[in-house]
Amino acid sequence: MTRRLISLALIVWLLGFVWFGVSMPQPAEPERTDAIVVPTGSEGRIPRGLDLLGKGNAAKMLVSGVDVNVRPEEFAAEYDVPQRLMDCCITLGFKALDTRGNARETAEWMAENEFVSMRLVTADWHMRRAALELEGRLPADTRILRDAVHTQPSLSTLFLEYHKFLATWLAQTF
Repeated sequence: MTRRLISLALIVWLLGFVWFGVSMPQPAEPERTDAIVVPTGSEGRIPRGLDLLGKGNAAKMLVSGVDVNVRPEEFAAEYDVPQRLMDCCITLGFKALDTRGNARETAEWMAENEFVSMRLVTADWHMRRAALELEGRLPADTRILRDAVHTQPSLSTLFLEYHKFLATWLAQTF
């Protein structure tokens, strides 16, 4: 009986990993939300968020988890952001060190601005866990539009992220 339970657990784990790697989240269609939130990390996230902000898909954008040594002027120069856009519409968040911290920082920022909808822009492999962390912090009626940036993650990245996702899901479920 013990062997069967262990075998079943391994099969469920393996099928879950296959699902995780094969059915990664996709980019979202253009749709207006109150805000765009971009956790720092892999390439493509910030340019995607800035592009959407520039096209009027949201009024404001939070970049969460910015290194404390980055100054707004450096960010603007790095991503060729006009000063008027930096002044009116972009908040650099310096509090977060990880995905859980991004969720805390985002929840505070969303509440301060009284936003009820947001577009989460992050890597496809990171989307499930980032959204799960946010759902645990934001009010239940907050709409989260998942907008995944397509990447080519390594097997080790997928393996590690799958286990982080499982741990987050288990912690929130039980």
